[in-house]
Amino acid sequence: MAGADMTGDRRPPAGGAAGGVAGGMAGGMAGGVARPVVLDAMGGDHGPAETVPGALTARREHGVPVVLVGRAEAIRRELRRHGAAGEVGVLHAGEVVPMAEPGAGAAARPGTSLMAGCELARREGAAFVSAGSTGAVVTGAVRTFGRREGVLRPALAVALPTPAGSTVLIDAGGTADPTAEMLAQFALMGAAYARNVLGVPDPVVGLLSIGSERGKGNRLTRSAGRLLPAMPVRFHGNVEGHDVLAGTVDVVVTDGFTGNVVLKNIEGCVRTTLGLVARAGIADPRRLDEVGRLYDADTHGGAALLGLTGTVVVAHGSSASAAIARACLVASELAAGEDPVPVSGPPALGTAT
Repeated sequence: MAGADMTGDRRPPAGGAAGGVAGGMAGGMAGGVARPVVLDAMGGDHGPAETVPGALTARREHGVPVVLVGRAEAIRRELRRHGAAGEVGVLHAGEVVPMAEPGAGAAARPGTSLMAGCELARREGAAFVSAGSTGAVVTGAVRTFGRREGVLRPALAVALPTPAGSTVLIDAGGTADPTAEMLAQFALMGAAYARNVLGVPDPVVGLLSIGSERGKGNRLTRSAGRLLPAMPVRFHGNVEGHDVLAGTVDVVVTDGFTGNVVLKNIEGCVRTTLGLVARAGIADPRRLDEVGRLYDADTHGGAALLGLTGTVVVAHGSSASAAIARACLVASELAAGEDPVPVSGPPALGTAT
């Protein structure tokens, strides 16, 4: 794959399939080269200005083969600027999904970098990565890859550093309005992710609520709390916001709306608190930077979208090149490692609504 330039005039064929792109890619894989991570080059706040150098870092420093999907001339321009003309594969897709685009609208446009990238990853890639609109990426990925058998809705899982290791936050923004049955499945997927990816032998699962006492919370949380004790996981019970980073449990389960707010609140609080401490001059700035990097997108790389038949990583919309490179590395490792969720998916608990 390295050195293959697929820019030419290759475009996704009508109907959105990107399968004709990579006669060169398919031939390269037949020769023993690893399947590439497909990167939406136009996704995120910065587009090719950050995705291209991120892809180059992933390839040069981590050996991850990457194919860039998007407006070929803009991508080529950035490649030349970094002295990398022809170093990575490029698939032209002329349309771009705006960050404010609703998911259903984005999925209906096969000529976008998002949808062409999903299709290429499904057919010939190891994984798909995008820093685009979370709703659009989730909807496009579900439409292209499809849910695993028995999975009601996908969920975004992100591993957050704690004093004892890591805690998986699920859902971090994949499904904003789940049912209680979906939350129960998120618990199973989150536990599988903690076990198979983070190496936690018997993960403990907590349900995020406004109080640790049984029965606390809104209707959704109370309903999920009645289902989880019967699930095949070690259910701790309710946990509160202050437990998320304390290492109280290995997996924190919540709906995608709340989870995304929690994640961004953590990022903002870490930045603000470390800034205040630095301004007060009561700690070594270098040590503060070390702590800050633990919660930076450059370190965790993004969230894994669990419950699909393929590997998808959603990077932060504001990702700079280092975060993009990390997301590509995470996607490559997820695709190459033990499946984070069982092939058959969690047992079905009800009907998707």
